[in-house]
Amino acid sequence: MDMADGGCLCGAIRFATDGAPKWTSYCHCTSCRRHTGAPVSAYAGFERLNVRFTKGEPARFTSSSGVQRGFCAICGSTITYEGERWPTEIHLHVGAFDDPAPYSPKGHAFADERLAWLHLATPPLPD
Repeated sequence: MDMADGGCLCGAIRFATDGAPKWTSYCHCTSCRRHTGAPVSAYAGFERLNVRFTKGEPARFTSSSGVQRGFCAICGSTITYEGERWPTEIHLHVGAFDDPAPYSPKGHAFADERLAWLHLATPPLPD
Protein backbone atom coordinates (compact mmCIF):
# COMPACT_ATOMS: atom_id res chain seq x y z
CA MET A 1 0.00 0.00 0.00
CA ASP A 2 1.69 3.16 -1.16
CA MET A 3 -1.16 5.63 -1.01
CA ALA A 4 -4.88 5.40 -0.26
CA ASP A 5 -7.80 7.80 -0.34
CA GLY A 6 -11.05 8.04 1.53
CA GLY A 7 -13.69 10.37 2.79
CA CYS A 8 -17.15 10.89 4.15
CA LEU A 9 -20.48 9.87 2.67
CA CYS A 10 -21.32 13.28 1.17
CA GLY A 11 -17.80 14.01 -0.14
CA ALA A 12 -17.25 17.19 1.91
CA ILE A 13 -14.20 15.57 3.58
CA ARG A 14 -11.51 13.71 1.69
CA PHE A 15 -8.20 12.34 2.97
CA ALA A 16 -5.10 10.66 1.60
CA THR A 17 -2.60 8.39 3.35
CA ASP A 18 1.02 7.67 2.49
CA GLY A 19 2.32 4.19 3.21
CA ALA A 20 0.89 1.31 5.16
CA PRO A 21 -0.79 1.76 8.53
CA LYS A 22 1.17 0.98 11.70
CA TRP A 23 -1.63 -1.37 12.76
CA THR A 24 -5.28 -2.29 12.17
CA SER A 25 -7.76 -3.33 14.83
CA TYR A 26 -11.35 -3.67 15.87
CA CYS A 27 -12.41 -1.53 18.84
CA HIS A 28 -15.19 -2.74 21.11
CA CYS A 29 -15.37 0.21 23.52
CA THR A 30 -18.72 1.75 24.34
CA SER A 31 -17.58 5.17 23.08
CA CYS A 32 -16.75 3.79 19.63
CA ARG A 33 -20.08 2.00 19.47
CA ARG A 34 -21.91 5.21 20.29
CA HIS A 35 -19.80 7.25 17.87
CA THR A 36 -20.50 4.92 14.96
CA GLY A 37 -23.83 3.33 15.86
CA ALA A 38 -22.22 -0.02 15.04
CA PRO A 39 -21.54 -3.03 17.30
CA VAL A 40 -17.79 -2.69 16.66
CA SER A 41 -15.46 -0.21 14.95
CA ALA A 42 -12.50 -0.98 12.73
CA TYR A 43 -9.50 1.35 12.61
CA ALA A 44 -6.22 1.74 10.77
CA GLY A 45 -3.61 3.63 12.79
CA PHE A 46 -1.24 5.94 10.90
CA GLU A 47 1.49 8.33 11.90
CA ARG A 48 -0.15 11.75 11.71
CA LEU A 49 2.52 12.91 9.25
CA ASN A 50 1.30 10.25 6.78
CA VAL A 51 -2.30 11.50 6.65
CA ARG A 52 -3.51 14.69 5.03
CA PHE A 53 -6.98 16.06 4.46
CA THR A 54 -7.31 16.97 0.79
CA LYS A 55 -10.82 18.44 1.04
CA GLY A 56 -12.44 19.87 4.14
CA GLU A 57 -11.56 19.08 7.75
CA PRO A 58 -13.42 16.87 10.20
CA ALA A 59 -15.42 18.49 12.94
CA ARG A 60 -14.13 17.23 16.29
CA PHE A 61 -15.91 16.15 19.45
CA THR A 62 -14.11 15.61 22.75
CA SER A 63 -15.72 12.35 23.85
CA SER A 64 -13.62 11.93 27.00
CA SER A 65 -10.53 13.50 28.54
CA GLY A 66 -7.75 13.54 25.94
CA VAL A 67 -9.88 11.97 23.16
CA GLN A 68 -11.21 13.67 20.05
CA ARG A 69 -13.41 11.98 17.48
CA GLY A 70 -13.57 13.42 13.96
CA PHE A 71 -16.68 13.36 11.80
CA CYS A 72 -18.28 15.18 8.89
CA ALA A 73 -20.42 18.05 10.18
CA ILE A 74 -22.64 17.75 7.08
CA CYS A 75 -23.42 14.03 6.72
CA GLY A 76 -22.24 12.75 10.13
CA SER A 77 -19.80 10.14 8.79
CA THR A 78 -17.24 8.98 11.35
CA ILE A 79 -13.69 9.64 10.15
CA THR A 80 -11.06 9.74 12.93
CA TYR A 81 -10.02 8.99 16.47
CA GLU A 82 -7.21 11.01 18.08
CA GLY A 83 -6.04 10.51 21.64
CA GLU A 84 -3.32 11.70 24.00
CA ARG A 85 -2.35 8.06 24.53
CA TRP A 86 -1.03 7.98 20.93
CA PRO A 87 0.06 11.62 20.35
CA THR A 88 1.81 11.04 17.01
CA GLU A 89 -0.99 8.96 15.47
CA ILE A 90 -4.34 9.47 13.82
CA HIS A 91 -6.72 6.52 13.63
CA LEU A 92 -8.93 6.36 10.57
CA HIS A 93 -12.17 4.41 10.41
CA VAL A 94 -11.60 1.60 7.91
CA GLY A 95 -15.06 2.11 6.39
CA ALA A 96 -14.10 5.66 5.36
CA PHE A 97 -11.48 4.40 2.86
CA ASP A 98 -12.50 4.25 -0.79
CA ASP A 99 -11.19 0.67 -0.76
CA PRO A 100 -11.33 -0.70 2.80
CA ALA A 101 -10.39 -4.26 1.75
CA PRO A 102 -6.63 -3.94 2.47
CA TYR A 103 -7.27 -2.85 6.07
CA SER A 104 -8.36 -6.13 7.61
CA PRO A 105 -8.22 -5.81 11.41
CA LYS A 106 -5.43 -7.87 12.98
CA GLY A 107 -6.61 -7.65 16.60
CA HIS A 108 -9.12 -6.34 19.11
CA ALA A 109 -8.94 -3.35 21.43
CA PHE A 110 -11.11 -3.22 24.57
CA ALA A 111 -12.14 -6.83 23.97
CA ASP A 112 -13.58 -6.95 27.49
CA GLU A 113 -16.32 -4.57 26.27
CA ARG A 114 -17.23 -6.79 23.30
CA LEU A 115 -20.92 -7.49 22.89
CA ALA A 116 -21.54 -11.12 23.91
CA TRP A 117 -23.35 -11.91 20.66
CA LEU A 118 -20.56 -10.57 18.41
CA HIS A 119 -18.08 -13.26 17.32
CA LEU A 120 -15.02 -12.28 15.24
CA ALA A 121 -12.05 -14.58 14.64
CA THR A 122 -9.14 -12.22 15.34
CA PRO A 123 -7.04 -12.44 18.55
CA PRO A 124 -6.93 -9.51 21.03
CA LEU A 125 -4.11 -6.96 20.80
CA PRO A 126 -1.68 -6.75 23.72
CA ASP A 127 -2.05 -3.61 25.90
